[in-house]
Order: sequence, then C-alpha cells, then structure tokens
Amino acid sequence: MHLVTAALAVLTLLLLVLLTIELLKAAGVVRRLADIPAVADSWPRVSIVIAARNEERNIEEALQSVLSLDYPDLEIVFVNDRSTDRTAQIVERISGRDPRLHLETIATLPDGWLGKNYALHVGAGRADGELILFTDADIVFEPTALRRAVVYMKEEALDHLTAGAEVSGPTLPLRMFIGAFAFFFVLYARPWRARNPRSSDHVGIGAFNLVRATAYRSAGGHQPIAMRPDDDMKLGKLLKMSGARQAFIGAVGFIKVEWYSSITEVIKGLEKNSFSAVDYRLGLLIVGTLTMFAFYIWPFMALSLTHGWVLACNVAIVSILLILVGALGAQSGGKAWYAIAFPLATLLFIFILWRSSLMTLSAGGIRWRDTFYPLAALRANRI
Repeated sequence: MHLVTAALAVLTLLLLVLLTIELLKAAGVVRRLADIPAVADSWPRVSIVIAARNEERNIEEALQSVLSLDYPDLEIVFVNDRSTDRTAQIVERISGRDPRLHLETIATLPDGWLGKNYALHVGAGRADGELILFTDADIVFEPTALRRAVVYMKEEALDHLTAGAEVSGPTLPLRMFIGAFAFFFVLYARPWRARNPRSSDHVGIGAFNLVRATAYRSAGGHQPIAMRPDDDMKLGKLLKMSGARQAFIGAVGFIKVEWYSSITEVIKGLEKNSFSAVDYRLGLLIVGTLTMFAFYIWPFMALSLTHGWVLACNVAIVSILLILVGALGAQSGGKAWYAIAFPLATLLFIFILWRSSLMTLSAGGIRWRDTFYPLAALRANRI
C-alpha cells in the first residue's frame, strides 16, 4: 500500500508541475478582450443568432444588452424554440422598437434534431452577416465586446473565435463549484491549443461562438451535430476539423452570465449533456472517475494518512491544486479562495456525471426542453 501511495504521489506531483508549466505558457498566448482596442477601419456585418425556449426570466435584460452593443452593422435573429411562457411576447414587443431584431418561431421540431440545434440552424439560415455570433439567451454583453472580438478576429485572420465569459451564481456554494468547474473545463478543452492548426484540440462555448459564415456553411452548419447536446464544443470540433482557424479569448468584464440559480439547478441542468462529455461510453466514465479520485480527492485525504516524504509530496500537490483552481476560478470572475471547496466540488462533479449517465442509460435517452431524444440516436451522431 505504501508503494502505491508513494508512486501515486510522485506521479501526481510530476503531472501537476507539467500542467503548471503549460498553463504559465498559455497565459502568454490567450488574449483578453480588455486588451483589444475597439477601433477598426471597417466593420463586417454581424448576425447574432439566439435560440431560446422559456427564457422569460432573463431574456429582457440579455436582449437589451445585445441591442446596446455599439457595433455599427448588426442584425439579431432571435429564434423562439416552441416556448410556452412569455418569451415570444417579450421579444416581439422589443422588436417593435428596434428593426435590427427579427423574431423567428419554431412550432414543430423535425425528426433527427435537438431543439436548440435546430433553432440555431434556422437562425443561421435567416442570417445574412459575414460573421455569425451564436450566443445564449441569458448572456449580458458590455457595449464594446463585439467590436473588440471582431477586431481580434481580423487581426488574427480567424474563422472562429470563442470567449470565456464571466460566470456568476447567487449562492456561495454555487460560486465555489463554478471555480472547480472552470478548472475541469480547462483540463478537458485545453483552449489555448485550439489556435494550433496541427493540434486536434478544439473549443466552443455557447455564450460566445463568433464564426465566419463561409466557414460555418462549408463545415455543414449545425446539421452534422444535429443530435449533440454539447453543441457548442462540437461546433468547435466541426470547424477545427474543416480547417477553420480557431482561437479562445478571455472575456471577463465583457460577457457575463448567471450560470444557474442553485446547486440543485446545476445538477438538474447538467442532466442532458454530462454523459455526452464521455461520448456516452461507460468505460470512459469509469476511467475518468478513478482518475479524478486519484489526482484530485486522494491527495487531500492523504494529508492525514501518509507521512514523511510522501506526506510532503501530497502537501505540495494540494498547494498546487488550490493555487491553480483559485487562479482559474478568479479568471472566470470568482474569488481565488473559493478553491478551498475543491475536493467537495470534485465529488459533486463526479456525482453529476454518474447521475446523468445512469439516468440516460435507464431512460434510454435524455429529455431536454420537454422533448425526449433516444440514446441510440444520440450515440449515432458522432463526428
């Protein structure tokens, strides 16, 4: 047992040191919207596509922030995906005051499509901009955010730019979990590698996917990912595979979202897409769970169960983990000290993954936006 714990401590420490070095290098690669000037000689037309279902709680504030963007050539295509609340009425009222806003309504969902993906597909078909911004219905923008993003796209000759938003939550436990989730996302996506055309790493974030329309249509639009609940990341993969030049940019202070209202809502909200993160493979989920336990939970337990140089290794591991999680959480708009909840947040994340996976397997599919999608159809949609 001592040899196993000693070997695990050495391996974990080595991997964390390598990860820290890579993250330090990445810090010099990933730009921030705050560093990009909002000035250019010309502005390509941008179509903002928003898909929404039953978003009456947040839609007015979010939509007003979109309309307040100081971008000179802009249209907003809002796609109402079979809402049963007041979403459509609110958007229709606002559109009457601003001709840039167009409302499209989906009454029925065709076979072979997830509701959100089809809504984005319909919105993109209606869009006439040189650039298309896919964003969610609860995102709040700072007025210069889009101008800065477009300037960066032009400077770097990009086809796809995605942004890390400032993520908030109304409760302390939720904000602590957001910091840990940011850490897991960074490890999963490695967003700084997306700009390397020789790397298969890709990234896409639903809050902000700005795409050159020609690249989007050349890749097939949303059709190849019609049944993917992780549509944002898979759009990034699809574009990267088609040869699009891709990059990630930090947008704290410029793009904001209240992720969920409580931990309970997080657990419920991630039901639909957590199993898709492991490509609906139970074996991969088991391996991932064991890895997370060994690298992110055991070191904290080992502080009271090991001694000597193995204990010293685990002290170093825990210290590095807390620093990394705190730093990445702060870059998402949180506080660095939220990292103290990392072991509990990791256990919660594992619980969410297993709950989602077992529910999907038990039900034979997922229910999202009041529609059931069979697991066989979900698994069949791989790219």
